[in-house]
Amino acid sequence: MPEVRRGMVYGIAAYGLWGLFPLYFPLLKPAGAAEILAHRMVWSLLVMLAILAVARNWSWWRRLTPRRLGLLALAAVVIAVNWGTYIFAVNSGHTIEASLGYFINPLISVLLGVIIFRERLRPWQWIAVGFGAVAVVVLTVDYGRLPWIALVLAAAFGTYGLLKKFANTPSAESLTVETLVLFVPALIYLAMLETRGTGTFGHVGTGQALLLAGAGVVTAVPLLLFNGAAIRVPLTSIGMMQYLAPVLQFVIGLVIQHEDMPASRWIGFLLVWIALVILTADGLRAGAAAARLRSAARPARKSRAQHAGGVQAVRETT
Repeated sequence: MPEVRRGMVYGIAAYGLWGLFPLYFPLLKPAGAAEILAHRMVWSLLVMLAILAVARNWSWWRRLTPRRLGLLALAAVVIAVNWGTYIFAVNSGHTIEASLGYFINPLISVLLGVIIFRERLRPWQWIAVGFGAVAVVVLTVDYGRLPWIALVLAAAFGTYGLLKKFANTPSAESLTVETLVLFVPALIYLAMLETRGTGTFGHVGTGQALLLAGAGVVTAVPLLLFNGAAIRVPLTSIGMMQYLAPVLQFVIGLVIQHEDMPASRWIGFLLVWIALVILTADGLRAGAAAARLRSAARPARKSRAQHAGGVQAVRETT
């Protein structure tokens, strides 16, 4: 039990830090979203290499097949789209819409399961997806456009998770490969900014430069905390904790950054939250039913094994 409690603390800390990102990225201005993204790629690689060096964890390189490397390279591109869109959203006054992306991410994951794995949805899952679709329509009318920031964030993160599932590489190691893939393009872009005189690193102040470099730590620490939670806490608990990040983002956008939230937007978000409640409740119910089936099947398997053992003993004596 102490390990589970420790895992819960790690998980809450990880999702809490992810939820506080909207307070961090505005501190990096006047750097633009692309420059911040490039710095995040460069410094994240350096931090991850340092962590792996301290842990002396290099044996996993031998398991890096061409297929796995290709999947992680594609995942690197997808997560770069996610990171860049998120930084742009937070620094341009769209934190609430960014939080929407992570609220609807579970619905996107369900749809990816249908499209990629040909999974059959249960009735309540279809109802949840329906609520999500209606919410997108309501928010499209409210914004006067598709809520593209939320949709890009949700689709990119859902696809990223899918690629990571296929690659089957631990998070810390996979992030190292992903940032390694992005390192050279990011470094070239930063060099171009310096050549043109439009880069901000070292030209605005020591504090801003340290914060840009700190993007690597800010990326790595929640990931390591999440890894610590994932190996100690049941998946259902992790699934419940994942909502902490968008809730914090939403509150920051609403209370601290004072973003507009008209009644029609509240209706759209309410529909998304109803969809999530339905999806979560259905998942918990399905998980409990599966657990009961496994529990009921265990005595039957034990009985069959004992019967087989008895038959074998009779044969050996005759």
